[in-house]
Amino acid sequence: MKNLSVARQLPWAAFLVCCVFYVPLSAQSLDTSDDETPKDVDLEAFMPRPIDRSQDLEVITFGSCNRMDKPQTMWLDVAANNPNLWIWLGDIIYADTTNLRALAKHYKSLKVTPGYKQLRKNTQVVGIYDDHDYGANDAGKGLPNKKGSQRCLLDFLDVPYREPVRRQEGAYQSYLFGKGNHQIKVIVMDTRYFRDTLIADPNPTRRYFPNTEGDILGEAQWEWLERELTNSPAQLHILCSSIQILADEHGHEKWGNFPNARKRMLQTIVRLKPKNLLILSGDRHMAEITKMDLQGLPYPLYDFTSSGLTHIRSGTSEPNKMRVGDMIVKKNFGLLRIEWDGDDPIVTMEVRGVRNELYQRIQVKY
Repeated sequence: MKNLSVARQLPWAAFLVCCVFYVPLSAQSLDTSDDETPKDVDLEAFMPRPIDRSQDLEVITFGSCNRMDKPQTMWLDVAANNPNLWIWLGDIIYADTTNLRALAKHYKSLKVTPGYKQLRKNTQVVGIYDDHDYGANDAGKGLPNKKGSQRCLLDFLDVPYREPVRRQEGAYQSYLFGKGNHQIKVIVMDTRYFRDTLIADPNPTRRYFPNTEGDILGEAQWEWLERELTNSPAQLHILCSSIQILADEHGHEKWGNFPNARKRMLQTIVRLKPKNLLILSGDRHMAEITKMDLQGLPYPLYDFTSSGLTHIRSGTSEPNKMRVGDMIVKKNFGLLRIEWDGDDPIVTMEVRGVRNELYQRIQVKY
């Protein structure tokens, strides 16, 4: 009763401000580490940014592989394109830890980074983790504290506590943007939480044997994905995977390490024939566009990979018979420009880099 009487003595405006800010800030951003004090907290950087699904998407940017111990120089270049949406394809912070306090602190460091903070002011943000922000290199379903990794990601993305993803196993989500006949569905898959064990190959050029019995998504996520692609009102579907789905000749992480899961994914797309589906992926520390013509699918299937916001791989080439254009081994981000010819989308895929330089452009008319 004493606390209540104190509250009654507060001016109503101040009391309401306290109520408004208490839940999101204390729950999502003010669980600071011991070396932080309240005056160090950038309240603006931690203000939640709700997703406006009614917004039409004309410019979508995406990327992956962003080490917080390297200069964060790409954000102003991304923002120069005035994107409506930024999609994280994983390796957001390179925390490589199952210590949830340390993981949250890495995410907080990115939120107060000036360039990224500026991008968030005008650009909506969605996405998924990959192994280095999930908790450990190449980790899958056996990772300790994976529920905590999911929670830290959702806090970073400002996902409201009322959203179903807060109560489910795995961080997969979908977003239907826009209105009328120009709707775009962004489907973000979780390729870590349920993924079976990789089988190590002693050959360093291959790294892994195919796990012919293993899966990537888990049955609950497969069922969810089927629902998202069945009778969808969207005229364009953007399917997001932290690892590549189509490219299958390299020896690194990929859907091809689980050939039955990859086959199931391609068969699902052909069977359901969602309107105009495009894959986005990350992980590889380079950029490339892969194209596959699938019998029974009335349009070519593209997997647009962008990876290397802060660092890139050492090798400059690798085989990919389905690659369109060049493999780009420079720091980069991906960009989609979306126009409409009636109800049909025209998607221009661009690989861009430092100083917003255009490295590659491919246009697809669906």
